[in-house]
Parts: sequence; C-alpha cells; structure tokens
Amino acid sequence: MESEEKICDKKEKKQKYLGDKGFIMFIAFLSAFIPLSTDIYLPALPKMVESFNTSEGLINLTLIFFFIFYAVGTLFWGPLSDKYGRKRVLLIGLSVYTIGSILCIFSVNVYQLIFYRILQSIGCGAATAVATAIVKDVYSGRRRVTIIALVQSMGMLSPIISPVIGAMILSVLSWRGVFVVLSIIGALALAGSIAMEETLEKRYTGSIFKSIGRLGVVAKNKSFMSLLIILSMLSVASMSFISSSSYIYVNGFGLSEKVYSYYFALNAVFYLLGPLLYIKLSKNYHSNSIITVSFIVISISGVFICTIGNLSPLFFALSLIPASLFGNIMAPARTNLLLEQLQGDIGAASSLMSCAMTFYGSIGMFMISLDFSNKIVVMGLMYLIIGIVSLIAWLIISKKPYIKQVTYHTEVAKKSAE
Repeated sequence: MESEEKICDKKEKKQKYLGDKGFIMFIAFLSAFIPLSTDIYLPALPKMVESFNTSEGLINLTLIFFFIFYAVGTLFWGPLSDKYGRKRVLLIGLSVYTIGSILCIFSVNVYQLIFYRILQSIGCGAATAVATAIVKDVYSGRRRVTIIALVQSMGMLSPIISPVIGAMILSVLSWRGVFVVLSIIGALALAGSIAMEETLEKRYTGSIFKSIGRLGVVAKNKSFMSLLIILSMLSVASMSFISSSSYIYVNGFGLSEKVYSYYFALNAVFYLLGPLLYIKLSKNYHSNSIITVSFIVISISGVFICTIGNLSPLFFALSLIPASLFGNIMAPARTNLLLEQLQGDIGAASSLMSCAMTFYGSIGMFMISLDFSNKIVVMGLMYLIIGIVSLIAWLIISKKPYIKQVTYHTEVAKKSAE
C-alpha cells in the first residue's frame, strides 16, 4: 500500500545546502515574518505612547500602516518573483526589511518610526509572498497540503514566543531593543536566502510591466477571486485582536506586560495546534466540511466573547480560543484550495492572497482603534458577524461548478485500494 505522503504529481526539488527539513523550516521562518514583526513589539505599545508623548491612535499607525504597505508590497514582489526568480526577490526584499528594522532603532519621533516601519513592511512582503509560491513550486497533492499545514503550524510558534520575548526585552531595555532583535531576524533570513537554491523552473519571459500585469490575469480568475474574497474575511476579526490585545490586557484589565505576554501566548498555542489538527482531520473528513464547521465554531466563539469576555482576562482568553483554533484549522485547507484554482502565475496569486488578508486585517485594526467604550464587545461582534456572513457565502460559492475541488482525497483512496 502506497503512503499518502508519497502520492504527488511531480518530483520534489531538493535543496543542496538547506536539506529537506531545513528547507521546510526556512519556509516556515519566512511565513512567520508578519507575526515576528508585529507580535514581538505588542507589549511595548503602551510604553511607546509614553516615550513619544503621543496618542494610542498615532502609535497604532505603526501597525496599521505596516499592514497596508505590506499588502501593497506583496502585490509587486509576487509577480516579480515569477519573472526574476524566488531567490533574487528574497535577497532584495529581506535587505530592505533589515535596513528598515535598523532605522527603527534610531527613530527620534513617532513619525519617523511610522516611516521606517513602512520601509520594513515593504521588505517583509517579499518574505511572505514568496514563501507560498515556493510551496507550490516544490510540492503537490497530499504532500503539498501537509507541508502547508506544517509550515503554518511552525510559523505559529512566533505568536507564542514573540510577546514573551518582547516582554523580556522590555524588562531590561527600552522598546528600541525590540527592533534590535528584528534586525537580527532579518539578517538571519537573509543568510537563509543566500543558502537557498532557486525553486522556480519556468520564469515569465515578458516585460516587468507585463509581469506585474499578471495580477490582473489572476484577478480575472472567477473561482480564485470568489474564494479569496470569502476565505480572507476572517482577518478583519483576527487582526482586531492582534492590534488591540495589549491595550485590552494591560490598560483594560490592568495586567503587566509580562503577564499579558503569557495570555497572548496561551491563545497563540491554539494557532499552532490548528494546522496540526487539520492534518489529522483531513484524513477522514473533506476539507470543505472542515471549513464549514470552522465558520460555525468561529461564530459561536464571537457570542462568547460578547457575553463573557469582559468578566476577566481569563474569560476573555477562553472565549477567544475556539475562534483562534478553528480559524487556523481551516487555514491549510483555505490555502490549498486557492492554489488549486491556478496552474501558473503562482507568485501573482500569492501576492493577491497576502494582500487580501492584509487588506481585511487593516480594516479590523482600524475599526478596533476607534474610540469604542468596550473593545471586547466590538471584537466579539466582528467574529460573530464575519463568521456568519462567511459561512453563508462559502456554502453558496463552494458548490458552484466553476470551483475546482481538491481531489487528492479521492486519489489517495483509489491508489491505496490498488
């Protein structure tokens, strides 16, 4: 009986220097750049308000603009990687990221910090856009979705440890120490990119403008775009938590930065478990069913956040856990289903995927930063409403004939029977 993991459509490309396990860890490292670049300095946000003698709204712009320009950056990095190769784009993008991180250390006012964070975010877009494209370059079939789940799960280690590291840094250094660490992270990723061998076999041969124009070609793919719009909406709610968590725990519940980091890490543990549970569940249940159940649980979690989230930091954390867990259980299925809709232009598709989730996330971050008297209830309503709307839209669109379904479940069953 042939193993499911070996049933794939193409031969995997080997990495001479990184090796198979090292290559997977490197992809996970690239995929984790967003949480690394945000979560590690979340505990410092209240202190940065004091340091710059400014408002929460202005400090939050270092997050909001980071995500906006990250989204814009990914729109260019992905198509450029289709033309010039994944490695070259990574080297340029990660150099920009590292330089931006170093400049953040020496910011003398909040406006400089916002500008340098924008520079940092543009470089960050290269890492995440190319990471997804690399997975499609190298893996296929059941093996691909397993790698996606492993990469996403490993990437979720970042939200667990980043706030704790950030709190530890703040105990001995100012908020500037956080950006020293991010500069080191950028340098390490740059070294990994030098060691990586190119994964793209066939490059786009048109001009640079036509390469970027491939975004329009992918955007005209009805199945891809309809799924992308629906499956990315959850970022509105999840990013509202990311951007407001320190204010809720530190200012709202009166916890220290260190205790806040523990609560944040507790929630992030379920980010990590989600993709791993998907690997197990996908052996017995179709990915479409997993997505459907996930939206239902996320909606229920929104009800809990609204009703009991204000009682204590523990109740808030516990009410949020179902949404965090099932939001990440469905993540590998979502990514693989989107990739399944396309044959080429994977870099452009990866860019649009990153851009869509970041665009929705920026909306959530902006909404939660408004002067609401009860941010927890607002966040709960986001999870509830978005969960229901996404569920209804998913149930309608997923059954349309133009949606290309994931077929490896059937293929594995047939080949195993043989």
